[in-house]
Parts: sequence; structure tokens; C-alpha cells
Amino acid sequence: MVENGDRGRDKSASINSKGVGKKDGRAKELLPYIKTRLEESKRIRRQLAPWGKISIDRQLPFLTVYRKPEGTTSFGDERLVMGEASYVTASGARRHHSALTKLVSEVVSTLSEKFGAFLILEVWVSAVEATEDMPARPPHFKIHLPQERIPRETVNRLERSLKRIRVHKQPAIVDVVPGSRTSPPGMLSLISMKKARQLNAFTLGVEVLDVYRDSHTKNDFPLILQVINRELTRAMRHSFFEFTQKHTTYRPRNFQQLGPRSIVKSVFDIDHQLATISGQFDLVLAATPTNYNSAFEEFKKEGFQKEPHFTYRPVAVEPADLKRRLYEIRIDRVEDPALAQLFREQQKGIDRQISMLSDRGTANFLYGSMQLFGVPNDTHVELARHVLDTVPVNSRDESLKESLSAKEFAREAKQELRFYQQKYPDFEFDVELREDVSGVMVSSGNLLINPRSRIPETRVRAILQHEIGTHVVTFYNGRLQPFQQMASGLVGYDEVQEGLAVLAEYLSGGLTRRRMRMLAARVVAVRMMLNGADYIQVFRELTGTYRFGNKLAFNLVTRVFRSGGFTKDAVYLRGLIWLLEYLKNDGDLDALFVGKMPQIQLPLVKELLWRRVLKKPVIVPRYLRESDAGERLERIRQGMTLAEFSKSLKLS
Repeated sequence: MVENGDRGRDKSASINSKGVGKKDGRAKELLPYIKTRLEESKRIRRQLAPWGKISIDRQLPFLTVYRKPEGTTSFGDERLVMGEASYVTASGARRHHSALTKLVSEVVSTLSEKFGAFLILEVWVSAVEATEDMPARPPHFKIHLPQERIPRETVNRLERSLKRIRVHKQPAIVDVVPGSRTSPPGMLSLISMKKARQLNAFTLGVEVLDVYRDSHTKNDFPLILQVINRELTRAMRHSFFEFTQKHTTYRPRNFQQLGPRSIVKSVFDIDHQLATISGQFDLVLAATPTNYNSAFEEFKKEGFQKEPHFTYRPVAVEPADLKRRLYEIRIDRVEDPALAQLFREQQKGIDRQISMLSDRGTANFLYGSMQLFGVPNDTHVELARHVLDTVPVNSRDESLKESLSAKEFAREAKQELRFYQQKYPDFEFDVELREDVSGVMVSSGNLLINPRSRIPETRVRAILQHEIGTHVVTFYNGRLQPFQQMASGLVGYDEVQEGLAVLAEYLSGGLTRRRMRMLAARVVAVRMMLNGADYIQVFRELTGTYRFGNKLAFNLVTRVFRSGGFTKDAVYLRGLIWLLEYLKNDGDLDALFVGKMPQIQLPLVKELLWRRVLKKPVIVPRYLRESDAGERLERIRQGMTLAEFSKSLKLS
């Protein structure tokens, strides 16, 4: 959410001893302005002179504060509080203290009256010996308690949360310092004890030792700082949640609800830049052969003894130029550590994808694929071989006795799209018949079908729910989010997406044992390739040991060996295995339809949902409304192994 009138550049304000501010060069009383905005629960975001900012997202019973020591150069330590929904950063100089205390008192008095109590948490940084030549030091925090009015439950929650922070597997050191000042050394308190009692206000101080900074050069160790910033924000939010429950009338249901909801324009700009770069190429399309049909005929003519020759689309972008633009994006300007983390991961993933474009057709393509999509572990390979060994083999042509042509299937697909378009007119996606794809796939929300494909009647509904009910629906939901990348996909989303798509086949009643054997064969083929087997050896393993037909085995092996080695096909079964466990543990299925995200980013996505930064999915697939799907889903939630799952499937 972005407040009207608050998007774009922060407006400046200065405060003096009379509490008078200036905005846009015009004299304005800052304190009455703040009081009015707070009473109306409207966002406040103003620069303070000579240095600092006040940013309050909405009515909340807490305020985080950072004061820059007088006469020092700012190292950016104020960012430790700037991920909060309510914060003030200001000069710590004595001459500005009176004005600052009036500002803080105005906030406290207004919101304490609203909630019955208020918490001020001040953060400051102390220097310790740390250099790049020394082993990384564990995070170190000190919680400073006042002599009276100690919110004990809040302190305990803060201490526990800080102790959970890890850097290089080293747990944080947390000291609780009772009966001390809750303000930085050499600085006066933000609120007197008498005033605090009158307003039912509480104060705490958190001292952060700068183990994330070289004490000689004053340069940060950015990877350590990122962890500390993100986890400190989380710990403070936990403590605020505890405080609201024990001392105020405010009752949030989850600690993440206390995070900021409003997003500044610079965040949208960064998201747009990342989405623009990732949208200039489609890695899967670029890695897919364009001569699939003729290559099979060539392979067949050679008696399946010689690896076919494949052709690919030309790369229409300059990878070096894309990378230059990618790393010109100033993610360091993002105040919110959660969003900064998301954008950094996206930047790194897009970088890997661009490298794969450059490396297509070389051994380096495989290495990039392993980084991006991972590799099957031993447990998953054993499960895949178990499926292949125990699930019956159907006759090779059984599934094609009753089948639809590509044109007939396209008509069914358009009808499925119309179902959603009737309710959501902007669900504007189409179906295309294209020679340059193998089988059926979705790209940018459109369904692409090879014109020579034949779809078994028993698989039509399942494929529609796989492609449209999952990939198109999540693309649409993602497109409605404030961040464009929720549609194009956060890097690494494939495992969740493909697992969800296979689950859609099952819940819609169209997942067959033959299909499960195909998914298992993909895992085995990827492992064989990684172990050094060539195209022909893997083909012979699938047709000989596991009795796949020649055309199907060709499809499976080609997908795995395309462009130099593509490990993506192992994610289908891996994603399904993850989903079975996720649902058994009462995982929220609807959250997976918010957009395209990897499982590692799911906690962040849920956080942004709690904060109302992301929206709940507008559309859930039609099959989820059907009673049969509900019954199947309940069986999974009761706990179902992959072997039990496979045995429950239809034969054909």
C-alpha cells in the first residue's frame, strides 16, 4: 500500500527548540501536523533537519529511535531501525535534544492515549575490534533496562529472539544490563521518568556491537550486516508483539502484522528494473530445441544409436549488457530488510540465468543449471527408482487409443480460459500452436502447444489444470501484486510451481501411474547425466530397464540433455515430495497461488501477506472448489508417502 500524497521523494521538515518545522520551504508547525496525522492513522514520512527522518506507517503503540552521535560521520547505522513501521532517526547533538524530545513526546502522548501504553525502543551502535583478517565474530547485543517500569515479558521475548540470530553458525551473545540508561552514552533520555509514568510509556535500549564493520577501515562486511539487520528487525517485531499483548489494547494476530505496509516509490522502481531485465528473455524457451519433431525422425532413422542434432533460437539479448544493467540497480537503497533480501536474491538468480544464456551448449550451462535448479539427492533418486520398479508399465500405445489432436486440445484449453475470463475480464491469455516447442508449456501466461502433439483423453483435464489451473492462474495472481516479479517469478520458483502443478493433476483426478513413472524417470535421467552417462546411455536405460517407448524416452532424455544439461526436470517430483510434507503439516495451500515463488521465500511471502504488502490470491483454481478435490486433499493432509500416493493413482 502506498499512501496518497506520500509516494515519491520524502518531504523535508526541520525542528527547532519551539517545535516549529518547515516543509517545502514554507513555515509549518510540525507537531500539530504529526498529531493530526496520527489521530487519523495516516502515514508520516518527513526528513528532519539537520539530519534524520520520521516515518510512522500508521497508528502503532511503539517507536524505534536511532540518534547519530554528534561529530561523527554516519556509517549507515540508522538502517538498523529503518525496517520498522514506526521509527525516528535524528541528530544526537545536545542543541537538538529539546526539539527531538517534544517530537517524541507528541508521538507517545497521542498513541498512548489510543492504546493505553507505549514503548520506546532506542538502538545504538558501539565499536568493537573486528577486521577482515580476524575470524568473523558472533553477533553481540546488549539490552539496557531502566531502573523502574520494566516490561519484563517484552524483555524476555527480545532476549530469546536475539539469541536465535546466527552468523556463520555462531549464535548471538546477548547481555541484559539492568538498572542502566536506555539511551546512548553521552545522550540525554528521550523522555523523563515522570513523563513516562504519566503517559504509561516504557523505554528499552538495544546496543549493537559492530562486529559487521572493520574497525580499522570502517568498511562494512555487507553479508554479515545484512543478516544482523534482517534478524534484528525480526527480533524487535517479536518484542513489539509481546508488548502489545501484555500492555496495550491492540491485538495483532501475528507479529509480522507489526511490519510496515506502505512501500516507497524507490522499491517499485527497483522491482520494475529487475522485472524488465528478467522479462527480456525466457530461459526455458531459449534452452528448448526448435527442431523437436525432425530431430526425432533423424534419431529414429539412425536406429536410436546416434544422438540427434538440435537447433535453438538465437539469443536476442547481449548478456554482458544485461548484467551491467542488473548490477546498476541500487538495492542498497531499500530500507525494508525483508524486501532488500528478496531483491538481492532475485538479482543473484537473474545473474545466473543470464550466465546460462551465454553458456548454452557448453558444460558451463550444466553447472549453472545445478546452481539454479539444484540436483536430485540420494533419497529422491531412491524414491524415483522405487516408483519405476513398483508402478506397473502400461502398453506403449495404450494412452493414445483415444486422444485429441493439438487443435482439438487447443479448443479445450480456450474453453478453460473462458471459464476464468467470464469472471475476470482481464484474464487475457491465449493459446498458440507453435512448432518451436515440445509438447505443451506456458510462457508469459499464454499456452503454447506443438501442433503435432496428441493428448490422451484421460490426460486432458489434468494437463489443463497443470498448465492453466496452476501456471496461468499464478501468473495472473502475481500480475495483480504490487511487485511485477511475483508474475514473472522469483528466481527458483520452479520447484513449488511444478510440484503444485503435479498436485493439480492429482486433485483434478487426472494424474496417472504412467505420468508418475515419467516424473520418476526424469529424476533418474538427471542423476545419470550428472554421473557422466551420455544421451544414448540414458535413452537405453529408459527403454531397456524401465520399458519406456522410444518416443517418450526421446522426449525425456532430450529435456534433460538440452542446451548442455538441464536439471530442471528433477524439480517436478522434488516439488511434489515437498508439497506432501507441507500439506501434512497444515501448510496453507492458498498462499502458494499468490504468485510464483520458491519455497525458501515462502516465509517472506507470508510475512508480506500479514503486512498487507502482498494481496491474497484473487483466483484459486476451479478444481479446488470440487468435492472430489477436497477429499483427495484431506487424504494428503492426513499424511501420505510418495509410495502410497503412487499406488492411489489411476492405471492409465
